[in-house]
Amino acid sequence: MPVAAFPEFPTNVPTHPLVVIDYQLIKNGDEKEMDMLWKAATSLGFWYLKNHGAEEDVENMFDMGAETMNLPMEEKMKYEQGDEGSSFGYKAAGTNATDASGTPDKTEFINVAKDDALAWPKQARRAYPSTVNDRMESTIIPFVKKSIEINDTILSIFNTKLGLPEGTLQKLHPLDEYSGSEARTIKVPKNFPAEKQALGAHTDFGSLSFLHNRLGGLQVLPPGIDEWQYVKPVPGHAICNVGDALTLLSGGILRSNIHRVFPPPGAQASFERWSQVFFTRPENSVVLRSLSEESSMIAEAVSKLTEEAEGSFEPRGHVVRVV
Repeated sequence: MPVAAFPEFPTNVPTHPLVVIDYQLIKNGDEKEMDMLWKAATSLGFWYLKNHGAEEDVENMFDMGAETMNLPMEEKMKYEQGDEGSSFGYKAAGTNATDASGTPDKTEFINVAKDDALAWPKQARRAYPSTVNDRMESTIIPFVKKSIEINDTILSIFNTKLGLPEGTLQKLHPLDEYSGSEARTIKVPKNFPAEKQALGAHTDFGSLSFLHNRLGGLQVLPPGIDEWQYVKPVPGHAICNVGDALTLLSGGILRSNIHRVFPPPGAQASFERWSQVFFTRPENSVVLRSLSEESSMIAEAVSKLTEEAEGSFEPRGHVVRVV
């Protein structure tokens, strides 16, 4: 569905403003823009990213997702994630909890491993529905490669800002080693109760998330504020955020902020909510620890933490199964 066909985000709904970062500027080393990115990543941990060049790839991924979700449930369940801890494959609605009381989630999605996209036509991690395979070369691989390029650029900037030896963070996210990095296409049904969460409160457990929304629904809980606030979707702007892995590696300097998904507000609630995201995660053998031995900045940050605080950091949320 063309973006122009959707109702606008309601003007009377409170939102949390995000810093807008121009990807082309940070890619070309603009110091002011990189400073803005750093400030966003170390405060709220969320920001908009414009001029990223992935718009067409994202629209193609939405088409792939619609084709996949339209398959019979029996066919989709052949590629279900399973109970062994892997996130790759299909996830049906209702398999995760959105709160401590166990309320089922409303999200349905398909996850494609970075490893499978880059190994195609060989199978690296698992098999996928025909709708995924048919679009691997034309749709999925271009989106994965563009997302990797963008997130690697951001990792490089963080690496420098943290005072780490050149390439340290990139070496923890190599393309030729298996990792949990994946492309996820998400569908949330229309017209379900406004008070119900589609996806419960959580932090992302990876390093960076590169998210594209057509409709509202994403909410953040900013530091020092007790009320959840919507993040307004802006055409052509991705929403990026830091995950738990970078928070741990940076000794808490980079912020992984809690967020959740509620139904779109206002007239947008009458439409299916589609999202497209790429999660960059460290390769599987990486031990998540602060890189204090490699950076005096990180060492200083860790020294300011109490022993209890450093040892007790864990993802915050109510998701009862790894996704």
